Amino acid sequence: MCNLYNHTMAVDAMRQLFAGLENKTGNLEPGDIYPDRLAPIIRHRSDGLELVRARWGMPSPPSVLKTARDPGVTNVRNLASPHWRRWLGPAHRCLVPVTRFAEPKPGGNQWFGPAAEGQPMFFAGIEVRGWKSLRKVKDGETTDDLFAFLTCAPNAEVASVHPKAMPVILTKPDEWETWLQAPFDVAAQLQRPLADGALQLLDGPI
Repeated sequence: MCNLYNHTMAVDAMRQLFAGLENKTGNLEPGDIYPDRLAPIIRHRSDGLELVRARWGMPSPPSVLKTARDPGVTNVRNLASPHWRRWLGPAHRCLVPVTRFAEPKPGGNQWFGPAAEGQPMFFAGIEVRGWKSLRKVKDGETTDDLFAFLTCAPNAEVASVHPKAMPVILTKPDEWETWLQAPFDVAAQLQRPLADGALQLLDGPI
């Protein structure tokens, strides 16, 4: 399960990919992203798309919570679950910029990046805004914009390290458009692994 990734894509590069993208992140610094941290996502606004920061970890299903604290769910796979169904419409779908991502292995992490150097990648994400929850006891209840991304069966490269799952990764403009705009029965077809050979194993983050 991917709980660490890295992004280095500049705001200007994302603006070239998405016409009219409004940047609300200020000066976006590259770096590693861990669960419950703020990270950039591309989401819908009333008249287009916007780049914002949101907290990594969607609300957990109540059935799995043992206390009032909700650490959040970073990876979502079961799209038939009623808990997730409310956030699967286009209004709640987002794209999560990613340059490299890691899967745990004995002794550390194995990093993965695109086989085609510099190819833009995005996780297929879902998001919710203004969610009230207790993320950390010391902070008390907070109100946050939250996100997570979909997972699926792994391709050959990821399966060599983590045989259960990999993030849903979108690399083509038509895929980005479909995920953001299409009816769910169409968009759900994107919940599939990248083709074998589309990723390379890397030593670590940039």
